Amino acid sequence: MSKESILIVEDEKNILELLVYNLEKEGFRVHTASQGDEGLEKARKHHPSLVILDLMLPNMDGLEICKALRQNPATAAIPIIILTARSEEVDKIVGLELGADDYVTKPFSPRELTARVKAVLRRGQAAQPQAVLQAGTLELQTEKHIVQLKGKPLELTSKEFGLLKILMESDGRVLSRELLLEKVWGLDRAMNIETRTVDMHVGQLRKKLRHEAERIVTVKNAGYRFENED
Repeated sequence: MSKESILIVEDEKNILELLVYNLEKEGFRVHTASQGDEGLEKARKHHPSLVILDLMLPNMDGLEICKALRQNPATAAIPIIILTARSEEVDKIVGLELGADDYVTKPFSPRELTARVKAVLRRGQAAQPQAVLQAGTLELQTEKHIVQLKGKPLELTSKEFGLLKILMESDGRVLSRELLLEKVWGLDRAMNIETRTVDMHVGQLRKKLRHEAERIVTVKNAGYRFENED
């Protein structure tokens, strides 16, 4: 039996019951919600392995939920399959741009949806990030939310931790300030937010990293990159 859990956010009772039956038959643990705000709260509470998300929901629509989940570091990595009666291409594109992993249009085959769920979960497992990131005497444990320098814990704020994590995971690529704002602060690039916010946090982070601070390199007119190699 699978230990993976699925959250279904769907307000049509017959579809919800059909999904629950088929997914539980495949060994998944299933949580359900019939309203948008309830679905978002359960996703934050239960941290499911995957979310099946209807677009047309009471109180809060599926696109809003998808965006909220992707902007929260605690839920950003949860795979999402959008389930919708809408057939317009624009809705599918918007959903995928907001971070959905796949979409299924109603009416659908329960067997096909179950196959899609398994495929998305397999992709997620294959792309699972390293649990421990290391560079010199610096170690970041992603799951435990711990950073150590020479084996001693560093006290970082949640934003400093998120900033360091994305830099260490970038494999030496240059990350713009706008991208860092979006990924760490959950801000839309289109919003007029001061990029000095990133510079200020990088400065504080460098102070705490002490002798490893030079690994965070400023690239003029471009952003920052992280040097993993000594």
